[in-house]
Amino acid sequence: MSEETAVIANLTAQSWSLHRNYGAFFIRAADLAGAHPAAQAAGEGSGGAMSSAPLPSLTRVTPRKAVIDMGDKRSIDINISARDIAADLCREINGDAGEDSFLGAFVCAGDEPTAEEITDARRRLEAFYRRKVAEADREWARSHSYLFLDDVQRRGAHELGLEREWNYQLHETSECPGCGERVKPHVAVCKSCGAILDREKAKALGLWSEPVDATSAPSAAATSPAAPSAAAAPAATPRNVPAAAPGQNRGAQTNQPRRGEPA
Repeated sequence: MSEETAVIANLTAQSWSLHRNYGAFFIRAADLAGAHPAAQAAGEGSGGAMSSAPLPSLTRVTPRKAVIDMGDKRSIDINISARDIAADLCREINGDAGEDSFLGAFVCAGDEPTAEEITDARRRLEAFYRRKVAEADREWARSHSYLFLDDVQRRGAHELGLEREWNYQLHETSECPGCGERVKPHVAVCKSCGAILDREKAKALGLWSEPVDATSAPSAAATSPAAPSAAAAPAATPRNVPAAAPGQNRGAQTNQPRRGEPA
């Protein structure tokens, strides 16, 4: 038996575990942070909705030997090539979603996928997802029920970046420490009580600022110019009234007639 190997490329973020009587196979999910040159070239040139899809994962398959029981304690050994095994596994993966389905798994012609192979696979996967989304739209218009929709249709809408009423997404929530209301993750300010849940985000959005320290802030009396005191201001003197002589009171300065004099 030759030592040839075959390579299975998977474009989706779903992994697969497949079993045969000659072994078990695990097809890894697409690499979300990979940097395969052919995949990058395919993504730059495709321009479709799937151009930003995860980079394909590569799973190598080796030849296996199957044993067929003929009865009467007789058996036959059959050598299965790596390429036949890989084609059989991809056939099961891609046929898992109904007639003419394609879920992004294909056998590479060489040791690694080429840019043309990745582009063609992404085109087929996008066409399949669009067909499943169209089916979901028709079913939703007819029944308006989540029970008649499947995960492949929801996955297709998600991968294509399409917003649909039937493609609901569950979000984890937490409890606000101020009022106990359930809030979504990464919320800066609670809409119920106004509690600051994320100071950095609230500060960046202009919803919150650092409080000013009263001990370090200069007082208003120290910053404002000093007003002239009343004692320092000169006393106002009535017009046409001579100043009082020393030892004389204010009443003596007036022109009122003295007691006993004629008016």
